[in-house]
Amino acid sequence: MPVNLKGRHLLTLKDFTSEEIRYLLDLSKDLKAKKRAGIRGNLLEGKNIVLLFEKASTRTRCAFEVAAFDEGAQVTFLTNSQMGKKESIEDTAKVLGRFYDGIEFRGFKQETVEDLAKFAGVPVWNGLTDMYHPTQILADFLTIMEHVAKPLNKVKFVYAGDARNNMGNSLMIGAAKMGMHFVALAPKELWPTEALVAEMKEVCKATGGQIELSESVDAVKGADVIYTDVWVSMGEEHMFAERIKQLKPYQVNMEMIKKTENNDVIFMHCLPAFHDQMTEVGVQVKEAHGIDEMEVTDEVFRSKHSVVFDEAENRMHTIKAIMVSTAGNL
Repeated sequence: MPVNLKGRHLLTLKDFTSEEIRYLLDLSKDLKAKKRAGIRGNLLEGKNIVLLFEKASTRTRCAFEVAAFDEGAQVTFLTNSQMGKKESIEDTAKVLGRFYDGIEFRGFKQETVEDLAKFAGVPVWNGLTDMYHPTQILADFLTIMEHVAKPLNKVKFVYAGDARNNMGNSLMIGAAKMGMHFVALAPKELWPTEALVAEMKEVCKATGGQIELSESVDAVKGADVIYTDVWVSMGEEHMFAERIKQLKPYQVNMEMIKKTENNDVIFMHCLPAFHDQMTEVGVQVKEAHGIDEMEVTDEVFRSKHSVVFDEAENRMHTIKAIMVSTAGNL
């Protein structure tokens, strides 16, 4: 049956079937080839997109803007709205839905993006909340398809770090949907919730996927992908000392890479990454906690295993596929 996503929201990949996710990945691949060939697009011609941001961003804003411009849309970047201050989310959604053909939200509460979707009357896309980051996962899976010589349902994917954050949650959801072997490698107190794990294990019954939770670094054996994220999420900056103590054993270093026994294992990170002392935060953390590198060593980050910048570029191509398929002239 043909896939039709016209008018759909993207709030979490839980709402999408394996076939729909595959469709978005294949469309992303096609749109990437089109851009590489220098072909100017018109699939969003005449469309207007608004980007609502509560959290700072590099990749998400730039990816949405360039993707929209590439296909002929106009974009408004909005960080100073009255949403939640002088105007309710419901009223804001109803107003923006009259002006725009699609709304992106990047912020804190998942409830906010869900309310926008409930009242806007146009497609709403989750550019990151505290619970989920679905656009990132599509970029991640496109990158795996490009760099791992296996179909997604044969890939062993290890996420090392804070496995109950938005990235841990979203990667597990995506992996379950695509039939992958997903390993959450973290101290038990930072595992995903039992409810979400149980839900994804049910998904795996249909897709052939596998969910594994482990505190042992030996679980990386046979991994095709090792993925990590920052140890402290936005809004949790007061927790550096606690997170460093919990997660230092799960730092992605060459010892961990070697434990995979896979010379072709790839390293992934959604960025930004604290792999050196070239950031203000990195310097502050070293002064306060005496650590030069956090979730990944500079050696791994710059190694042949690292595909982080291909992954970053793919944010643009997959976001373009989302907008084109849900709000475009496709």
